[in-house]
Amino acid sequence: MTTITDATPPQVAEQDAEPPRRRRILGAGKQLHAGPVTYLVLILFAVISLAPLLWTTIAASRTNTRLAQTPPPFWFGGNLFKNLETAWNQAGMGTAMWNTILVAATITVGTVLFSTLAGFAFAKLRFRFSTTLLLITIGTMMIPPQLAVVPLYLWMTDLGWANHLQTVILPTLVSAFGTFFMRQYLVQALPTELIEAARVDGASSLRVVWHVVFPAARPAMAVLGLLTFVMAWNDFLWPIIALNGENPTVQVALNQLGTGYIPDDSVIMAGALLGTLPLLIAFLLFGKQIVGGIMQGAVKG
Repeated sequence: MTTITDATPPQVAEQDAEPPRRRRILGAGKQLHAGPVTYLVLILFAVISLAPLLWTTIAASRTNTRLAQTPPPFWFGGNLFKNLETAWNQAGMGTAMWNTILVAATITVGTVLFSTLAGFAFAKLRFRFSTTLLLITIGTMMIPPQLAVVPLYLWMTDLGWANHLQTVILPTLVSAFGTFFMRQYLVQALPTELIEAARVDGASSLRVVWHVVFPAARPAMAVLGLLTFVMAWNDFLWPIIALNGENPTVQVALNQLGTGYIPDDSVIMAGALLGTLPLLIAFLLFGKQIVGGIMQGAVKG
């Protein structure tokens, strides 16, 4: 005689026995929505970040007399384009802009390329004294750059490169920070098995670097390139020593606006605004790709 009992199907039993933690993980793919407090904090940080740029624009649109009054102006005036034209002509911003673009672009390409190659070597290649060389590279970051100004200038003078752009470019083509940054990224982002598979397929070292290392390091290269370009564009100490007013970068050219018995602060602010605009334009054009690369690297990591 057959006994009929209430039996739970195996699929239903497995679903009921599913742990709550796994259920939470399965629901983790849902889009999260920010609350009003999050938007308030983000707006506050955005206002604080944009305040210096806003004040620079306001000061550049006023006269020097109005800037000297109390209280200072808190809204735009009508002299913005006039002050921009004055700053452009007085500082020779046309030549300075071209020189700075050339210097910053060359330093960025060289730093990203050499740092990626060196970082890959320290991360994945095995050679004698690799740890010692890495420690020496990191140790150079602890030396203040001001200590190297005098011997570096004497060296460049002996080579006959004083007041030439290569004096600013060559000493900064290699970055200890960039090498360490790329090494730390490639240690986790680049599997050793992928390199070994490329070797088994007969790829040379150059093809491994081009087809394996560079694609894996692209997000970190984008971040390092952005940081290097901004630092090269804003560099002032070494260019003001190595270059003169006839062949300046933007920062050296802006220094000429502050000369005189009574410096015109409105023109100085207009020059600072001219020197900042290329960075803002570059970030607006490539910021989405850079942020996307950072997020892609974060997901892969």
